Amino acid sequence: MAEMKILTKYIDDPRSNELEFYESVHGYDGMKKALQMAPEEIVDVVKKSGLRGRGGAGFPTGLKWSFIPKDIPKPKYLICNADEGEPGTFKDRKLIENLPHQIIEGMIIGAKAIGANKGFFYIRGEFNKGIDSMQKAIDEAYAKGYLGKNIQGSGFDFDLVLYAGAGAYICGEETALINSLEGRRGHPRLKPPFPAVSGLYRCPTVVNNVETFSTVPHIIDKGADWYSKIGTEKSPGTRLFSVSGHVKRPGVYEIPLGTPLMDLINDLCGGMLDDMPLKAVIPGGSSVPILTAEECKTANMDFESMAAHKTMLGSGAVIVIGEGTDLVETTYRFARFYAHESCGQCTPCREGTHWVRDLLHKIREGEGTSADLDLILSLSRNMEGGTTICPLSDACVGAVRPTILKFKHEFEARLKDKSAQQPAGTGV
Repeated sequence: MAEMKILTKYIDDPRSNELEFYESVHGYDGMKKALQMAPEEIVDVVKKSGLRGRGGAGFPTGLKWSFIPKDIPKPKYLICNADEGEPGTFKDRKLIENLPHQIIEGMIIGAKAIGANKGFFYIRGEFNKGIDSMQKAIDEAYAKGYLGKNIQGSGFDFDLVLYAGAGAYICGEETALINSLEGRRGHPRLKPPFPAVSGLYRCPTVVNNVETFSTVPHIIDKGADWYSKIGTEKSPGTRLFSVSGHVKRPGVYEIPLGTPLMDLINDLCGGMLDDMPLKAVIPGGSSVPILTAEECKTANMDFESMAAHKTMLGSGAVIVIGEGTDLVETTYRFARFYAHESCGQCTPCREGTHWVRDLLHKIREGEGTSADLDLILSLSRNMEGGTTICPLSDACVGAVRPTILKFKHEFEARLKDKSAQQPAGTGV
């Protein structure tokens, strides 16, 4: 199989980040078209396209835009979430570094759709190359009249500011990101009210992901019908996947949603590294439940197929795991990450992630018992399902519990009291 490159068609050109090159391949055509459209028309086109958010949740983009109140005196704000921090994920970074004007164009269209005259590009602080690339592109767009006052004589104003965060994973959650932009601690907010009603500076706000904004210009330029015919009925379009782990050709791949997972691994990624047997795949970043090799045979890369397999597309990070990998060590490292990144605001997350990490450390070192393994599973039930303000606690559970349940024999083999262990599959 081959990639279907829409967003990434020119990503490998050495001049792809330059305005002159981007314009030469019809860049900003979608923006020019959108500037002649009514805001409601833009929202309707994005709705009809079926575009779903590419940040993780998969919420319909046009529907999200339609939640912005229309007749209120408050200003409206548009934010691009470029705080890509999920372990295994690196697709947005490629777009930021190589195709920044595509993102800016999508943001201008989004701003026109919701009536926002001010936008923020919130980027992860460690992305030094991306920060330079995006700031250069913003400066070029201002110089060309694509940003600022009266864009292209349309009467529409839009200013865009780049803001570098401090590298906190929690700021990938939209309300924590908003708090960070306001100069506060990156703590998620209780919802409701949702950002569409009370977001940045308590004003109506839309937050979308880098890949989501990058897709919008193509939809406006070529139409909703064109886009909705790509992929599946409920998961239209292409999606970028960051593939890492035990494959011969890791990297970022753009494929139609609905593509079989094994086609991505075997065809585009060249198969397993050193032809080792496949053991498991984490299909959407460290926070989503793991798939066994057997489950991978029937899994497709779309929202519905992943839900049927009790996992998610998440952030689009496909972590391929070959036989011989120590899943106890892998799971411990993920738990350590979530314990470190918890903001500490909610007790189930603040205490639970650290308990899970410490218990896994005991098991990893051969000092754990069957009671410790059961305690992890018990803790996980108290950490999920709306017990916290944001999903970080659930993310830790997603990274740990399914792996323990599906590969329980590996954890039991590391226990100190092997004679006291329960049969595999119990303890839930």
